[in-house]
Formats: sequence, C-alpha cells, structure tokens
Amino acid sequence: MREPGNQRVSTVFDAMAKHYDRQMGWFERFVIGPARTWAVEQARGRVLELAVGTGLNLPLYGPGIEHVLGVDLSEGMLEVARTRIADDGIERVEVRHGDVQRLEVPDGSVDTVLSTFTYCTIPDPGLASTEAFRVLVPGGRIVLAEHGPATNRVLRLAMRTVEPLSIRFGADHLTRDPVPYLEDAGFVVDEVSRSGKGGIVFRVLAHRPL
Repeated sequence: MREPGNQRVSTVFDAMAKHYDRQMGWFERFVIGPARTWAVEQARGRVLELAVGTGLNLPLYGPGIEHVLGVDLSEGMLEVARTRIADDGIERVEVRHGDVQRLEVPDGSVDTVLSTFTYCTIPDPGLASTEAFRVLVPGGRIVLAEHGPATNRVLRLAMRTVEPLSIRFGADHLTRDPVPYLEDAGFVVDEVSRSGKGGIVFRVLAHRPL
C-alpha cells in the first residue's frame, strides 16, 4: 500500500476540519479517555505542539506556560484553531502552517514538545521525532498521548484488520507504537503507561539528554 504523504494528509484533514471536534469528542468520551488533559498538564515553559489541528489543547494550557507554538499541515484545521483562539481570548499562543517533519524552529529553543493523537498521521514520525529532539533544549521534555496497538489481543487483531482502510481513507495508522521513534531519535524514555479501551492509548514522557 502506498503511504499517504503530506498532500494527502492535508487533504484529508481539510475535509474533516469542520466536523473534527465533534468526532474527536465522541472518541475521547467513549474510547480514549482524558489523555489529552494529562498531556497538557506535563507541559512547561516554551511549548511546541506538533500537528496542533483545531487547537483542542489550547484552552487547557495553564499559567506555567510561557508560549505555545502550534504547527499543522492543514489550513482547514488551522482556520478552526484561529477561530478558537479569537473566540476564547487565548493568549500566549501562535498557530502556523508548517511541516513537523521539517520545522522552521531554531535549535534548542523549546522546553516542551507535545503531541496528542498525531503520530498516527504524520507521514514520517521518525523524522518528526528527530526534529523534536533538535528544537528542544538539553533536558527538554517530549510528551505524547497517542493511540496504538491495543494490549487486548482481540482488539489488536481487529485494529490490524481494518488498518488498511483507515490508512487509505483517513491517513490514520491505527497500530503505530510511538515509543521506538523516540528512542531512535535519541530521547531517553522516562515513562510509558497505557490507558483507554483495550489499552490503545500510549502516555509517554521522554527527554533530550543533557
């Protein structure tokens, strides 16, 4: 199967932008739980959010955050994020069109990189992890809340069965394990826990070594 590239990912998310929040809200309520809130609570200082999408995380950042830069391929998703920022009066936040596999961010300029349910659609999550490593300060943290292969054997088999369709029509890899991408990029993985129905959610904390 041909893997979806940047253009395909952008097209898919442009098409779903207006309905994304409702669909994701259902998925979080009934399947994956509050992993998003957990992830944002781990962020500190200057934050880079990978594939910020419609900005669902943006209202959750607390006073310990200096600034948030969100990057996304989809202008449709970013349009919703910009509306959210304006309507909610969210401060210290910037969203920008860009490729998380080739970030236009200086080396060592970010304290936290955060990703929630995005590694499944990034065409090359290994390259995105390498870029995250580059932009983090030494000792900086990457926080992931991602779905991946279930701990439940039956559910894991079902995910693998339908995955070709989810990739073809939604650019969504259901069974990607995000942890090896971080390890290959040079991160030290500090914590991995599982949550959600069938254990499909990975909660991952890792850091760039000093």
